[in-house]
Amino acid sequence: MKLIITIDTEEDNWGDFISSGYTFNNLKKIPNFQELLDEFGVRPTYLITYPVATDEAAISMFRKFLEESRCEIGTHCHPWNTPPFEEETSQRNSMLCNLPADLQLRKLTILHETIVRNFGITPISFRAGRWGYSGDVAVNLHKLGYKVETSITPYTDWTNYCGPDFSEYSPNPFRFSSSNAFSPSNNGQMLQVPATIGFLQKNFTRTNSIIKMAGKRPLKSLRVIGILSRLGFANKVWLSPEVALSEEMIRLSQRMFETGYPILNFVFHSTSLKAGIGPFVKTEEDERRFLQTIREFLVFIRNAGIPSIKLSEAYSLI
Repeated sequence: MKLIITIDTEEDNWGDFISSGYTFNNLKKIPNFQELLDEFGVRPTYLITYPVATDEAAISMFRKFLEESRCEIGTHCHPWNTPPFEEETSQRNSMLCNLPADLQLRKLTILHETIVRNFGITPISFRAGRWGYSGDVAVNLHKLGYKVETSITPYTDWTNYCGPDFSEYSPNPFRFSSSNAFSPSNNGQMLQVPATIGFLQKNFTRTNSIIKMAGKRPLKSLRVIGILSRLGFANKVWLSPEVALSEEMIRLSQRMFETGYPILNFVFHSTSLKAGIGPFVKTEEDERRFLQTIREFLVFIRNAGIPSIKLSEAYSLI
C-alpha cells in the first residue's frame, strides 16, 4: 500500500463563482504545511487552479518546492475562473463536465499551457473542480497528455449539485481508456486514482448498498443512516482531515490495508489551512486541530511502514 496526498490548491473565495478579484491568503500557510510533510518524508501533489497558476507569489513558492523535489504540481480546473469565459455563470456550469466538450478543451488547454509556462513542468495529474468529471473531460485530458485522473469520489452522488453520480464506484484505482473513462481496461492509457472514501465495515459494496437503501423514502425520513452509523453497521469515512478525525482515518486505512487496496488518496482543500476561509476550518483552534489531525495520521503512516508517493508515480504501479 502507498499513500498519496492531493491538495486542491485554490484561491480564497473560489465559491463566489467570479472570474477575478481573488485573494490568496490561504497559500501563506503552505510553507508551514510543507515543512510538516517534509518531516515525514511526504511529497504532496498540489493540484492548482488558474488563479493560483498566474499569481506571482504562488509561482515563486511552488517553483522553489519543485526545484527542491519536495512536491508535484498537477492541474485543478475551476471553469468559472479559467478562460475563455463563454458560458453563463451558474451552479450547473461550475461543473466542468456540464460544459460543451470543445469549451472544456479550450479551458483545459489554457490552464495546462499556463502551468507549463509559469512552472517549467508538464503536468500529467488532474482533478476537476467540484469533482465535475465526465467521459468528455477524460477525452480532453488524454489529448493534452494527462496520465492520472483523480476526480472520482467513491460512494458519493453529486447530482443534487448538478454534478456526477459516483455512488457505485469503489476507491480502487484502475486503468482506463479515454474513450470509456468509467470502465477498467488493462491496456488503458490513463489511470484513475479515486479519492479515498470507504467504510469501517469489511465489505464496502454491501455497506454501500445498505446506506443507499436507507437513503430512500420512507426510510430516509426516519434518519436510518444516522442510526446505522451509531450502531456500527454502516460507517462512511473520507480520508480527509476536513470531515474525519485521525482515529477514523486510521481505522479506514487499516481496513483498506486488510482488504488489499493498493493506494490511500488523502485529500483536502488548501483553503482549510487557514481559519475563516473555507467551511471546514472556522477558528484558529480549528486550524490548530486540523494540522494536528494531519500529524497524527502521518505518525500512523510512518509507524505502519506505508511509503508515500506523488500522484503521478501511481501510474507505473497499477
